[in-house]
Amino acid sequence: MKRSINRPNSATQSSHTAKTISGKSLCILNEQRENMNITLVLLFMAPLALSADKDYFSVDSAGSPETKSRFAMLDDVRILANGLLQLGHGLKDFVHKTKGQMNDILQKLNIFDRSFYELSVQTSEIKEEEEQLRQTTARLQINNDEIKNLSQQMNLKIEDLIQNKIQLQEKVWGLEDKVTKLAIIQPLMQETKEISSLKAFVEQQDNDIKQLLKIVEDQHVQLDRQRNQIMELEDKLNHIELQELIENSFTEEQPEPETIPFPVLKATAGRYRSDGAAPDCTALYHSGERFSGVYTIKPNGSEAFDVYCEMKFGTSWTVIQKRVDGSLDFNQTWDAYTKGFGDLNEEFWLGLNKTYSITKQGDYILRIELQDWKGNKRHIEYLFSLGGPDTNYTLQLSRISGSIPNALPEETELQFSTADHDVDTKHDSNCPQNFLGGWWHSECEETNLNGKYVTPRSRARLDRRKGLYWKPKKGRYYFLKSTKIMIHPTDLKSFD
Repeated sequence: MKRSINRPNSATQSSHTAKTISGKSLCILNEQRENMNITLVLLFMAPLALSADKDYFSVDSAGSPETKSRFAMLDDVRILANGLLQLGHGLKDFVHKTKGQMNDILQKLNIFDRSFYELSVQTSEIKEEEEQLRQTTARLQINNDEIKNLSQQMNLKIEDLIQNKIQLQEKVWGLEDKVTKLAIIQPLMQETKEISSLKAFVEQQDNDIKQLLKIVEDQHVQLDRQRNQIMELEDKLNHIELQELIENSFTEEQPEPETIPFPVLKATAGRYRSDGAAPDCTALYHSGERFSGVYTIKPNGSEAFDVYCEMKFGTSWTVIQKRVDGSLDFNQTWDAYTKGFGDLNEEFWLGLNKTYSITKQGDYILRIELQDWKGNKRHIEYLFSLGGPDTNYTLQLSRISGSIPNALPEETELQFSTADHDVDTKHDSNCPQNFLGGWWHSECEETNLNGKYVTPRSRARLDRRKGLYWKPKKGRYYFLKSTKIMIHPTDLKSFD
């Protein structure tokens, strides 16, 4: 996992901005200081001018024209003094405001410095965690290789022990034959001693064989432990690889060929109704409908209800499940799964009752379409049968074709179960409750297309038990972004 974090460039730009702001602030302070000096000089000169005018007025108290002119000058000086006083007060207020602005600027600079420091610390922590993750991955890969080599060596030793056991058994059988022959011909005393020695040798060989068998059993136990350790290490490696979704894609298989879809009307187009009572979407297609959307159908012996019909491959499929973005919670009750839930134009589950009413009309194909988080698409098709409510909607599958390994049990009766209606008697735990979604469970931790929708994050680990995934029996987990389950009759004559 590589990240390119351009923190130093941001820090340089921020530092340059802070210096620019500080320079402008210093210029403002210098101008204010010059204005204050001028104001103080004027304020100092104003009282002197007033006192001089008063003295002159006391000397020349006569009312000559020259005196009146001087009185007029005195008035001008007073007006000037008052103006200077007002200017001084205004400059004083301006200085106070400027000081407040400078304090705000300094506080913002301090906040910026702290934020930049915290960002630098977080960047360092991220780099350390990435390095630790790389080291952990390398160690796990080395351990996995060592365990595989050890397992191969143990298998070779077991094969050698088995060959030795076979050889010893052959020798024992040969010795038994010799003992039988010696007993028949009644050997002499010397021959009796040889028989005794042979018996002792046989007993020794038998003890050796028992010891070898015990060693083999111990080695089998060790191998089982090592296999468990290998599985745990593989699980850890899978968790690490899931962080970047490198292994959670269908890249190893051949890409699925693109199909030419039929035109799809917008969701706002509403529901379409055919003139006749069509039993499913395929019949609607053969009656002339060519646009994907929501239609009303009426299977034989059932009430009419709405379904989403998808026109593709020169026919139409009835969609019974669709998931695209996790906007709908599939952790529902038994009653909800029976009746159906969701929006047919978005995410939905058609309902077990409705699906059963369609499939009981004849033989149907089940098609599952999958898409991983890298946009790769795969599909798989089954011949299937669905039981009624008295069998808990038992499902039986038989794979026909597909572009991904099978992950659902074949030729096995699977009963549908939910958290409040668990019919699985093979396990002590409640699979639907633990894995958050109703499904045809046969084993816990298997494929569950109705599980909790999990969006992978770069620094988070996915919980395989609570995600939407496809898990073949002898394969890895494929974490999915979207799923779609559709049905199509195998024989259109069943509706005639």
